Amino acid sequence: MMWLGVAIMAFVTAQRLAELGLARVNTERLLAMGAKEYAPGHYPLIVAVHTGWLAALWWLAPGRDVQWLWLILFGLLQIGRVWVIQTLGPRWTTRIIVLPDAPLVTGGPFRLVRHPNYLVVAGEIAALPLAFGLWQVALIFSILNALVLAVRIRAENAALGSQA
Repeated sequence: MMWLGVAIMAFVTAQRLAELGLARVNTERLLAMGAKEYAPGHYPLIVAVHTGWLAALWWLAPGRDVQWLWLILFGLLQIGRVWVIQTLGPRWTTRIIVLPDAPLVTGGPFRLVRHPNYLVVAGEIAALPLAFGLWQVALIFSILNALVLAVRIRAENAALGSQA
């Protein structure tokens, strides 16, 4: 069932590329409105982790059996991803961009958790490799993601501190 692994990976890759386009548009719009980017130095690390994760999956996943429970969990996490993006609307980016005097978003999943997107991403980074039986990929990239998120969340909390 090589085609299934390729189809899943093509979907995830297309999704991520589309989100990068949306993030770029939102970032440019926010910066034009006077927003400021905070802590851009860690961004290449985030890109490296996510690119490495996708590359490892493209290399290893096609042709492997699919563990449907993990794939269903990954699908459910996509609902969370869409919920976060819709809740943030034009303020959703892949960078830390803060619009001065704009109130913090407190609706949607932000009612429940301060950083819901990071929970979704952490789940995705584990669930998709596990859907292909690649527990080593899930473990390695979960650790790398946790290290990057430790830096990211600290920087984001500092940037949003003036908005709280």
